[in-house]
Amino acid sequence: MFFVISKIFWFFAQPANLAVLLILTSLAATVLAWRRLAFWTGSGAALVLALSVWSSLGANLLGLLEDRFPRPDALPERIDGIVVLGGGLEGGINKVRGGYELNSSGDRFVETAILARRYPNAKILVSGGSGELLLDGEADADTAPRLLTALGVAPERLILENRSRNTDENARFSQRLVEPQPGDTWLLVTSAFHMPRSVGLFRKAGFPAIPWPVDYRTSGEEGAGFFVDNAMDSLQNTTLGIREWIGLFVYWITGRIDQLLPGPG
Repeated sequence: MFFVISKIFWFFAQPANLAVLLILTSLAATVLAWRRLAFWTGSGAALVLALSVWSSLGANLLGLLEDRFPRPDALPERIDGIVVLGGGLEGGINKVRGGYELNSSGDRFVETAILARRYPNAKILVSGGSGELLLDGEADADTAPRLLTALGVAPERLILENRSRNTDENARFSQRLVEPQPGDTWLLVTSAFHMPRSVGLFRKAGFPAIPWPVDYRTSGEEGAGFFVDNAMDSLQNTTLGIREWIGLFVYWITGRIDQLLPGPG
């Protein structure tokens, strides 16, 4: 139920859809001569679009998250395993074409292949089912073996978890699958903006791991202003940033993570 509610809520809350709904409400209010409602909903749509498309709001929302867990300066000589979270593969395309097309978060799998070469004895756990409510697609954990073996990772090193639909399930299902023992050292690979929520959930699940952030979306030097990036990237950053901060808040108030903004230590 949590998964379904979260998907429905996000459909209406993401900036592009929210702006369209406000515009439609404004048009309907204009037809009905509800002038005050038409004004405020139209103004709200304009404000949402202006902040999402033309400002650095999204970059700053993401930057705070991306800087939360810097990459370690050094890693232990031995790594027992690497967990990579799904979300970096085009499930709908790969299901039909049978390939391994990457999306904008594909750095997760590229970096995992690099780490697999650096630690040739480490197990590789791919955690990612289909996170869509209505759209059909191949789970990342089902596509990943084709990509990783093509990049030189031996199939027997792979552990696949293809049932999880969100980050909470990533953490819980991964913990049950590998049951990490005291003294084991695992790396957690996901997008930098997604790392605080991921670390909080993996800690809660009893699966401690060293954060290894990838897929940075900001330079960290954007500051506050307008027209600092192209419109589509700004809209995407705002959408990602709002979704991630809402996710942190909801997971915190529902007890899925112990801190609103998990940090190192």
